[in-house]
Amino acid sequence: MNEKTKAEDIPFNRAFEGAPGELVRLSPLVRRMVAGNPGPMTFTGTCSYIVGSGEVCVIDPGPEAQGHIAALLSALRNETITHILVTHTHRDHSPGSRALKAATGAKIIGCAPHVSARDPGAGDTLRLDAANDLDYAPDAIMQDGDTLEGKGFTLTAVATPGHTMNHLSFALAQEDALFSGDHVMAWSTSVVAPPDGTMRHYMASLEKLRQREDRIYWPGHGGPVKEPRRFLRALAHHRRAREKSILSRIQSGDATIETIVANVYEGLDPALRGAAGLSVFAHLEDLVERGLVKTDEPLSLKATYRI
Repeated sequence: MNEKTKAEDIPFNRAFEGAPGELVRLSPLVRRMVAGNPGPMTFTGTCSYIVGSGEVCVIDPGPEAQGHIAALLSALRNETITHILVTHTHRDHSPGSRALKAATGAKIIGCAPHVSARDPGAGDTLRLDAANDLDYAPDAIMQDGDTLEGKGFTLTAVATPGHTMNHLSFALAQEDALFSGDHVMAWSTSVVAPPDGTMRHYMASLEKLRQREDRIYWPGHGGPVKEPRRFLRALAHHRRAREKSILSRIQSGDATIETIVANVYEGLDPALRGAAGLSVFAHLEDLVERGLVKTDEPLSLKATYRI
């Protein structure tokens, strides 16, 4: 899920090739099929990636959508799916893993199951768990640095918490490529929504990826990120600028998330107002932890904040 905001400082690329159910060749080792779940938070739909040839791995089989799973099985009918990898447990990414496993016997591996371990301090934020696939049950969990060896390819887990705390990316060594899930996408910035996501971890994961030398990212929605380091710099700069804007609004007297969103997000699509509020909440949580903002109430979407 994503946060589409006014962010001219980020070199977005919203071009996209491939209709739902169409298998598109992206590179010698990578193919993509987009699920039929377009929307303001999913762009053209969830991208399912097929890695390898003959004996293949499917990354993020998408939502619980019979049509998408049927299209994947049909397109790969002459090949064997050996593994199903999952970047994170949002319901537009992981539920399809169960149907695909049932049809093929392939093992589900990747991120850990979702656990809402943090108390967000307000019941209204608990609804965020509705975005998570609570039935996700992997056969094996990958940790940072763990490797999956396939026929002609190697995939290494890169822990990238922030968008969700269980988020993994997967590096494809043979092509210097990274399957970045919802952590980094070319079409939009990623929503970081407490209690499952944290801004502190998100920013640290951006910096972690900046130390890598991946040539291209294949994200969970939209087309590729072709200049990763430049894009990561722009994302980090954008978040720092957003933080400064939030601090400025609080200094000017804005005490609630609702008023901050109204003054910081210009021309915002009303459908994304909730996502913007959650993003501001994530920034405020980080600012409170760092002692730059205070509140006399439990951290929540309804609390009031001050310098």
